[in-house]
Amino acid sequence: MLFAFAIVCTWGIPALLRTNGEFFKVGIGRHVVERSLNVMEGHGANSWNTYLAAMPFYFLTVFISFFPWSIKLPRLTKHLWRQRDATDKYLISGVLIVFIIMSLVKTKLPHYTLPAFPLLSLLLARHLFVVGTERFVRRAAMGAGVASLAVSFIAFPLLSPTFPSAQLYKLARKDLLPEMDFANIDYAEPSVVWYFRSRCHGFFRGLNPDQLEQFMTFPGPRFAIVPTSVAQAYSAKIRPDWKTYRAKGFTIVKGRPTDLTLILKQSQ
Repeated sequence: MLFAFAIVCTWGIPALLRTNGEFFKVGIGRHVVERSLNVMEGHGANSWNTYLAAMPFYFLTVFISFFPWSIKLPRLTKHLWRQRDATDKYLISGVLIVFIIMSLVKTKLPHYTLPAFPLLSLLLARHLFVVGTERFVRRAAMGAGVASLAVSFIAFPLLSPTFPSAQLYKLARKDLLPEMDFANIDYAEPSVVWYFRSRCHGFFRGLNPDQLEQFMTFPGPRFAIVPTSVAQAYSAKIRPDWKTYRAKGFTIVKGRPTDLTLILKQSQ
């Protein structure tokens, strides 16, 4: 545990210093504590009835997220119920800790249980030829490999032009400066950082609509990615030397079309 803590400190401390403490405030306060106690970005249950009904969420989604190996989970469960050793108990406890804790967290997304997957994989691998045949193992491994390669090298390149972040980056990249800060309203997608961080080294933050004016008029070059409806409401305050870029696409996480505008200020 001390060794793991030391590894975290090598990047955690510089992150705290560079962000003036915002890394802890946002990373732990917002994305750990707040996500545990409240529903964020519509991913979860707002009422107690739906919260309780969503408790088995991860125990059901694992059959999709762990596919094709999840086909053997019922048989594996039956086998381990009857016979298990100390190593099995260790792996089972690790899997259950992750699944139970994430089931109690109010905000729910399928990938939250991924930390348990290495343990779950080891557990299944120990008994794979007891609960499955060699034919199944071969077909599942080949199928999973082919599917992963197809998604990586075919599906994503075909879909990437529909990603709003990619479109906005392509339109605005010539106007981006290394010292730019950037922000978003209702579009805190990792893809924004993936694309724009290559040119902009500022801090990426989330805003409420009433904070947009303060952010844009603050000294220094900056840009904000906001819903086009918000940009239109703010249009009277956009200065002549500022630039705007608009992109329409599809947000996979939210499963809906997205219409965004990037408002960019280069001057001080």
